[in-house]
Amino acid sequence: MFQTARPKSGFATALALFELIYHSIVRSVRKSHGNAFMAIGTNMLQVIIFVLAFYVMFSVLGLRGAAVRGDFLIYIMTGIFLYMTHVKTLSAVAGSEGPSSPMMKHAPMNTIIAIASAALGALYIQVLSLFVILFGYHVAFTPVEIDDPVGAFGMVMIAWFTGLALGLVLLALKPWFPTGVNVFTQIYQRANMIASGKMFVANSLPGFMLAMFDWNPLFHVIDQARGFSFINYNPRYSDWEYALLVGVVLVVIGMMGEFYTRRNTSASWYARR
Repeated sequence: MFQTARPKSGFATALALFELIYHSIVRSVRKSHGNAFMAIGTNMLQVIIFVLAFYVMFSVLGLRGAAVRGDFLIYIMTGIFLYMTHVKTLSAVAGSEGPSSPMMKHAPMNTIIAIASAALGALYIQVLSLFVILFGYHVAFTPVEIDDPVGAFGMVMIAWFTGLALGLVLLALKPWFPTGVNVFTQIYQRANMIASGKMFVANSLPGFMLAMFDWNPLFHVIDQARGFSFINYNPRYSDWEYALLVGVVLVVIGMMGEFYTRRNTSASWYARR
């Protein structure tokens, strides 16, 4: 109860911070289920269901010819994996512990740690699911061949970063407009089922349709991921630097908003949720 504060070196402070973030990540991963393996397995099942649903839909509607020449399931997975990484990270960050949360009453805890743990926890689950599913597909069905795996994984990281950035903005707005933020999050996730471009490639779109999608950073990232994954596809109408720049701008806006919200926090906010 009574402790004497001892000065710590910069390295010791950083080590303590990383330890706290690690335990917070474990807590966020286990939040959806008491068993961590079940929490990860549930996410893998969601991804598998998405992939199978789109595979059946493309086959029934006869849209397989519109895909990139190559492994059709890899074409679907490049869209599904990046979409899931983006929206799951957005939901995790937007739903992380706010400044009025009871967790903030514990001395070492703060909102930055909560945001970092939510984002890294979502990234851990999605990347683990990605490698397990690709490994299973490689072993059980056909060898997985990706033209530039480093570039393709870089697009996964940008999809995660843009989800983190937008989730940070929504987290800053949530105490002021809780209902509006929840509605926007649901609409954004549903709209990106189409607007993310995971059902088609940008090179095949006419100009008037391209203008409907090129505002979306996730659209650019998914199209670029297919360029890195397939040797015979060269994306001409997308740019991963645009997505990265949008993410950086949203992070700056979100951090400014979160700082302002934290300074004006009120315990009554949670009663309005």
